[in-house]
Amino acid sequence: MLVRITEMLKYAKKEGYAVPALAAVDELTSRAAIEAAERMKSPVILLCMENGNKDLCYFGKMINDFAIRAQIPVALVYDHTTSFESAIKGIRAGFNCIMVDRSQIPYKENVAQVKELVRIAHAANVEVESELGHVGMEGSDAQDSECALTVPDEALKFVEETDVDCLAVAIGTSHGVYKGKPKLRFDLLEKIAQKVTVPLVLHGGSGTGDENLAKTCRKGICKVNIVNDLYRSAYNALISDGMEGNRIYNLFPVLSKGYIETAMHFMKVLGSAGKAI
Repeated sequence: MLVRITEMLKYAKKEGYAVPALAAVDELTSRAAIEAAERMKSPVILLCMENGNKDLCYFGKMINDFAIRAQIPVALVYDHTTSFESAIKGIRAGFNCIMVDRSQIPYKENVAQVKELVRIAHAANVEVESELGHVGMEGSDAQDSECALTVPDEALKFVEETDVDCLAVAIGTSHGVYKGKPKLRFDLLEKIAQKVTVPLVLHGGSGTGDENLAKTCRKGICKVNIVNDLYRSAYNALISDGMEGNRIYNLFPVLSKGYIETAMHFMKVLGSAGKAI
């Protein structure tokens, strides 16, 4: 069933678990994400990165249909829109939540641009996630830069000024592959969670470690984005199989199997397994 992301996450916040937001950029990954969630009786968020699908309007119709027919709660997020045009594109495509990322520009400009898109999105019955602080990119060491981390008082002010529905926070994670070991600022997360009432989101779930992820859920994270580990698991499944001879005809089922197994693992780690209601 298709549900609003805040409806889904309010239960997660209350019960101390997080909903996995899984990379879904085509039919294979979308079906795999939903199959994993149905097996685990877990809510799930389909996460399509900006420019992840070349025919976004058609893809949006397809995943809306998948979500409506699913046996578990499903929300749809168009992730990391970096321009006004891409955010509107996500709304037009039928995503019921857009992630507006202006985290790399000055605070006042961030607020102004996010506030404008929140007003437009809410008028279209679409919810908005945004980011304050800045989660590092592939190969970065986010915890090395204190200025990139989310400031609790600023987070509260940002939510009040923009009226965003969810807030992605920077507490030391990194998108993609880490450089070195992740070092999360749980103390900072606790302070943010005490001040901010909207659901908190963690980007850069891949490679963060099961123990760290489980702890973030207990400290207030309600949604965790996972991309790299899913793709890596699908690739590793192919390597393990070998795909020799006519085994190549099993290419896509094997990819799906690798993705599904890892998605199910994260549902256990984040505590969302069995929470579909």
